[in-house]
Amino acid sequence: MLEPASPVLFGRTPSRLRRRAVRLLAERVRTEVAGGRAFTCLLTGDREVKNLNRRFRGRNEPTDVLSFPAPCLPEGLASILPAQLLGELAISCERARVQAREHGHSLEEEIGILILHGVLHLMGMDHETDRGRMRRAETRWRRKLELPEGLVERAARGEARR
Repeated sequence: MLEPASPVLFGRTPSRLRRRAVRLLAERVRTEVAGGRAFTCLLTGDREVKNLNRRFRGRNEPTDVLSFPAPCLPEGLASILPAQLLGELAISCERARVQAREHGHSLEEEIGILILHGVLHLMGMDHETDRGRMRRAETRWRRKLELPEGLVERAARGEARR
């Protein structure tokens, strides 16, 4: 049986990025969190993420992670594909580096947090509307994956301070 290709595509990334660690974590997310369903994650810079954000969301600014769910496939077609495609992610390594510094952990850990967050969105979760379901899932998975505090937790903590 063929081994699936790595879900991570490395675009504009820092030279010191530990690519193997990022690939291994993405593969764990695919296997454990996504139940083997495929996704692709482009690691790139602010410029490309800003262009994608403007084109698909109408926001002319960079962001840390964008999620693009795959369209639902007709039942007959879905049954012949090797793994259901969840969709695609785009992560700004520049945003990730800033956030890693702010929160006192590695760039690889921050990218892992962003991959997890994005995959949960690809799986249909939405922290703005799901009454804490995504927050609970993100917290459970990041602990299992040994990742630092997640995006939804950070946002909730930040809102509590206001």
